[in-house]
Amino acid sequence: MSHRNEATAALKALSVATDACRECPLGAHATQSVFGEGPVGAVLMVVGEQPGDKEDLVGRPFVGPAGKLFDRAVAELGWSRDKLYVTNAVKHFKYELRGKRRIHKTPGQREAEACHHWLESEMELVQPRACIALGATAARSLLGRPVAVMKERGQWLEDAATGRRVLVTLHPSALLRGDPAQREAAWEAWLKDLSVASSLMKKAAARQPAPRSAAGGHARRRVRMVME
Repeated sequence: MSHRNEATAALKALSVATDACRECPLGAHATQSVFGEGPVGAVLMVVGEQPGDKEDLVGRPFVGPAGKLFDRAVAELGWSRDKLYVTNAVKHFKYELRGKRRIHKTPGQREAEACHHWLESEMELVQPRACIALGATAARSLLGRPVAVMKERGQWLEDAATGRRVLVTLHPSALLRGDPAQREAAWEAWLKDLSVASSLMKKAAARQPAPRSAAGGHARRRVRMVME
């Protein structure tokens, strides 16, 4: 079995293990764990905070409203989500009930720390060249320190202990919650942050045979953000 196949099998085993994890209280209340997905050897690992309501029910990361916004950004930048490894710092959904609705609650530091070894195992198996941290919880989990996201966004940071390169920016849910009058500006600023990682994606794409195209390539299509 090749290294890639071994690592893929190990990731599947980790996914099963996280589902049974009770190292913090979140696992007992969630529908299931939501593990990462994407290829071993992905150039970029994108790390969010935790699953949302939709992710908890479906069992996949970034498939709810914030995930759809992330997919629009990926399309706008000319990336392919299939080439990214997407995961969360915390693997179970933390929420509070309001009537019949499950409302997101930010995971506490103890919960993030309890989940940290799962994230480290993912990184060891996937071996990305760099990471993108979406929000403060993800940034702290990757860099091992509190991160002022608004101050440090849009730049590569490096963990002195591991040499890990991390690009910090907002979680897409922050754009969804933001002032409607500022949404277009917030969207453009967020794309600008993410675009810092585009050079890595282009280098990875250059190593692969170019896809055939009758038109000699495809033009980028401007995707306007539609808040849901």
